[in-house]
Amino acid sequence: MTSTTQREIEAAGGSTGVKAERRGALAVWTIDRPDRRNALARATVRELGRLAREATRDRSLRAVILTGAGGQAFCAGADLKERQGMDESEVRDFLALYRASFGAIDRLPVPVVAAIDGVAFGGGLELALACDFRVAARTAQMGLTETSLAIIPGAGGTQRLVRAIGGARAKELIIFGRRLSASDAHTIGLVSALAEEGESALVAAERYVAPLLEAAPIAIAAALDAVDSALDRTLEDGLSYERVCYERTLESKDRLEALAAFAAKRKPVYRGE
Repeated sequence: MTSTTQREIEAAGGSTGVKAERRGALAVWTIDRPDRRNALARATVRELGRLAREATRDRSLRAVILTGAGGQAFCAGADLKERQGMDESEVRDFLALYRASFGAIDRLPVPVVAAIDGVAFGGGLELALACDFRVAARTAQMGLTETSLAIIPGAGGTQRLVRAIGGARAKELIIFGRRLSASDAHTIGLVSALAEEGESALVAAERYVAPLLEAAPIAIAAALDAVDSALDRTLEDGLSYERVCYERTLESKDRLEALAAFAAKRKPVYRGE
């Protein structure tokens, strides 16, 4: 084994705990540990990072959906059974792994959608926050509940939740360990879209991303980059960086295809060139 140790595989139940499949230009990554409510073992987190880094080099990829198996949980957070066997040094190493893997998902140049069925607590919601969008089943519940375990979110939750819903609301949810219904999460902007009544989050997420599968990938990647950069820049710096991102689209064949398709009154065919 190179990226995942045999010990981690065994702790995750004999596999990395992630199933990856391709549906045309869409990748679907499923945390496949329903017996553990799709909890995050080290092997699982490491595999998610590997998939994200591999996807960065895939020019035919247009979007990713990240979901959980079984319908009862997107991800219940860290695998506490595995965590009980860790000393402080191992916990610190695991937090570094979280940061690397979730960061790789966050930096993907294609849109990533978390499809949330059931619960997304603790590290599970932190994983969803590393995605660009979140689509939830009507029965889903989510929250950063770490303070109830005498810790705080350690996989980016304190930072990404603030960026998603603002400081005051993020403080309230984290400090009180509040659990939100899907409807409440949608109301405050934490969830981008809700599934229809009785519909799975995965089906709703596939419908949500469908327009992106034929969109201009260079423009989408540039837009993601420009928007994400706005969080860490002054307005003046952000406007300058927006121009840098725009230049990528200006030089693309896809831009010329868009103009030609408009003139011919036909649908454009974007190739990511």
